[in-house]
Amino acid sequence: MIKVLLADDQALVRAGFRALLDAEPDIEVVAEAGDGLAAVRLTAETRPDVVLMDIRMPGVDGLEATRRIAADPGLAATRVVILTTFELDEYVFEALRTGASGFLVKDTEPVELLRGIRAVAAGDALLSPSVTRRVIGEFAAPGGRGRPAAPPEAVERTLAQLTEREREVMVLVGEGLSNDEIAARLVISPATAKTHVSRTMVKLGARDRAQLVVLAYEAGLIRPGWLA
Repeated sequence: MIKVLLADDQALVRAGFRALLDAEPDIEVVAEAGDGLAAVRLTAETRPDVVLMDIRMPGVDGLEATRRIAADPGLAATRVVILTTFELDEYVFEALRTGASGFLVKDTEPVELLRGIRAVAAGDALLSPSVTRRVIGEFAAPGGRGRPAAPPEAVERTLAQLTEREREVMVLVGEGLSNDEIAARLVISPATAKTHVSRTMVKLGARDRAQLVVLAYEAGLIRPGWLA
């Protein structure tokens, strides 16, 4: 059973999500929160597998709530999925940087929402390549509104930890490829691809694949426009 916590300041939105999720035999909504502070408290109490987190809430917003959840060692198994509007929120990239495992637009199709929750609960990042390109292009590219990229020397120190193969794998993760797709591209087994991804995450201190994507862009291994 996948345990889900809903965090949104609109009761009607939460009710819609709950009705959809509770109808699934393998998903259970364990709590609802109307603001970020309640989301953090209830996450600690209920230990859900997935938190669906609205990013704009009164008081403690979804960004700060995500940061607090990701920083709690006791919640290492909990994954946060950011809910945003169709027009991408300027805080989404920062949310990924602080520990979110992906994001969904609120008007996504129900089947895609269910697929996304199951994917994140299984340990995958919920990063649509097309949407990811838009986020990075808007907020991480030079001149964008995101935080400035790390200095070149800091980037080189980070990348120096990686083998050439791990750099290749990091680029492919940044393109949004799954382990199976990485294996096919590099002509290796899926198990080997998974091992390379895991080792790269450990070396760079990435919480999950979502943060690995962010690091790939910040390090300049991938730049907006390369994936068009």
